[in-house]
Amino acid sequence: MAVQREILEGAFVRRPSVVDGVYDSIYERLMSLAIAPGARIPIDLMARDLNVSQTPVREALSRLEREGLVHKAHLIGYSAAPQLNRKQFEDLFNFRLLVEPEGARLAALNMTPAALAHIEDIAADMADGATPVDRTSRYSRFARIDAHFHDEIMRIGGNEVIRTTLFNQHVHLHLFRLMFHSRVTQEALEEHENLLAAFRAGDAAAAQTAMRDHILCSRGRLMSAFE
Repeated sequence: MAVQREILEGAFVRRPSVVDGVYDSIYERLMSLAIAPGARIPIDLMARDLNVSQTPVREALSRLEREGLVHKAHLIGYSAAPQLNRKQFEDLFNFRLLVEPEGARLAALNMTPAALAHIEDIAADMADGATPVDRTSRYSRFARIDAHFHDEIMRIGGNEVIRTTLFNQHVHLHLFRLMFHSRVTQEALEEHENLLAAFRAGDAAAAQTAMRDHILCSRGRLMSAFE
């Protein structure tokens, strides 16, 4: 019985790591457009490609469905979410301009030394280009941390309607898919630093302006995807 329990516990410990690895692999392919927007993702083929059983592939795809990166259709299965069209892109940025600057203003008002240290750690992690060395992995990692950075600012702001709505739109994941073949430059990191400077100063108006400027610059960087 003890041996059986050890085996079961071992399987329980190992299984999430397999799912996480499969999730990361599919996530990177989606973000880098190696899996094209709208393309089907057959579970059996993906399992063979990743040399795993179909179970972790299903679990990983279920997670990605919750994040809006894949869709599931009855009798068809999973496929990559379609790319944003220009109208959706413009609507999304107009929405961000309405709510994120206000979220940043509230975050500056609510900022504590511990909260500031936390988002500075996230920003430092995002700026660390040393690992991983693979461009696709590095890009996907940057996108994930950027989403976390913005979500934490909204969390500190304390307006859960703003935070939840933005989170459920999966704004950054969809935008970074547009950006993969465009330019991801030092500009975004510099804009984040402007935000952090406003938070360090406790300047709510400056934080609001810095977030608005960051969103406008991001829109300008991504507009080339539609040209």
